[in-house]
Amino acid sequence: MNIREEISVIWLKRDLRFQDNEAIFNALSSNKRVLFLYVFEKSLQEDPHYHERHWNFIKQSLTDMNDDLKAFNTKILTVTTEVVTAFNQLLNSYTIHSVFSHQETGLLITFNRDKEFKRYCRNNSINWIENNNNGVLRGLVNREDWFEKWEEYMNLPQFEIEFQAEKFISIDEINMLEKSFLTTDLSTPENKIFQKGGTKMAWKYANSFFEERHKEYMFHISKPALSRKSSSRLSPYIAWGNVSIRQVFQKAQNSKNEQNKRHLGPFISRLRWQAHFIQKFEMEHTMENASINKGYHKLKKSISTEYKKAWIEGKTGFPLVDASMRCLNETGYLNFRMRSLLVSFLTHILWQPWQEATHHLSQMFLDFEPGIHFPQLQMQAAETGINNIRIYNPVKNSLEHDEDAQFIKEWVPELKNLPLPFIHEPYLMTPLDQQFNNFELGVDYPFPIVNASSARKKASEILWNLRNDATVVVENRRILKRHTLSDRTRMLKSE
Repeated sequence: MNIREEISVIWLKRDLRFQDNEAIFNALSSNKRVLFLYVFEKSLQEDPHYHERHWNFIKQSLTDMNDDLKAFNTKILTVTTEVVTAFNQLLNSYTIHSVFSHQETGLLITFNRDKEFKRYCRNNSINWIENNNNGVLRGLVNREDWFEKWEEYMNLPQFEIEFQAEKFISIDEINMLEKSFLTTDLSTPENKIFQKGGTKMAWKYANSFFEERHKEYMFHISKPALSRKSSSRLSPYIAWGNVSIRQVFQKAQNSKNEQNKRHLGPFISRLRWQAHFIQKFEMEHTMENASINKGYHKLKKSISTEYKKAWIEGKTGFPLVDASMRCLNETGYLNFRMRSLLVSFLTHILWQPWQEATHHLSQMFLDFEPGIHFPQLQMQAAETGINNIRIYNPVKNSLEHDEDAQFIKEWVPELKNLPLPFIHEPYLMTPLDQQFNNFELGVDYPFPIVNASSARKKASEILWNLRNDATVVVENRRILKRHTLSDRTRMLKSE
């Protein structure tokens, strides 16, 4: 009788790192040999939230990990299939004692996959151990002491992991396994525009930020051009788990001093808010498709394919909006304020449902994180009921945050030779101005597709009136009770 070896499997998902990775730590404590597994799930590859740029970033991250694993005579088994199918195939060669992974706060498709996998493990006597991910907690009823628990988790010692070759399934064995799978080619096209995936690259960005680039962080945070260098640029590495939030949090705390706390203090605060929004999504998964405040379900907007197309292509006739979208489409990165501008413009000025922004933006954001994506879309669309209504004025933002039009000139080059006032507002050119500048509105650059002033006024009136709707008010109370501290708790904490 051929008795198959019992092994442990580390199922990698959005935790593509070795250090401070609880799943790896637990697997190596299991006294079984360990196999690293990453599954390129066809269902996710075909999901409209994802884009080739995401899979390339993941492949670069896995390649980075494999480079380190060579020293221990192992590598990550990377296959293209569905998760249950992959484990079924593994059972032909090994007895799987345990599977280790993190709890993923993801799309509904991944949540349903995890439920299916849980049933599969139960039916096959496999022990599936899921660990907490970045302090986000599953099964919470309210947020009374959540921030305290999160802070406590962030200040715990990191999981430090030591590798020994004898603890892993060897490269030769994995090469044999690969003959039974559709393996995934981890090579990626040469591209110097997108940030490259991997833990080593993540720490290059982190170290340069904490050593030097943070010095302009708060000065440039809203500037679309300058923020590209003075912000940390760690968001894709956090989203795909090349570094843990705890690693970044502790690095920031250790780097903070009297001279730089003006910049690193707000940066640390944003790490907390990042976790806050993911926790909110964890507790309100319906946010993927519908507004968290049910009162806004009655807000009806007619979908315009013309408006959406112009917005996606960066041809709305509003230079800062168009520059922001073209930059995002090309590079996968945009600072927070310009992301907010894009959503506000679509949902308020063009009066389109926030759901119409979901797929394009998730595909373009290299740092796509479901737990950030949907709460932010709804907040910027002013459909939470608990946040201030912010309708961004594209011209005012252009004049304040790209005053010399540096960003617009780079991403909307057809405007770069115009006098500065016309770069911000090309539609103000008279026929004589156009003739003098050898420029024709509607040919060289589009006319504005809407009247922004009247559109902002209409959106503001409708949204402010809806704040008084009975369902909105009731939902407002429910959301505050579920996702914020009670008044009594606030009072006790302030004493």
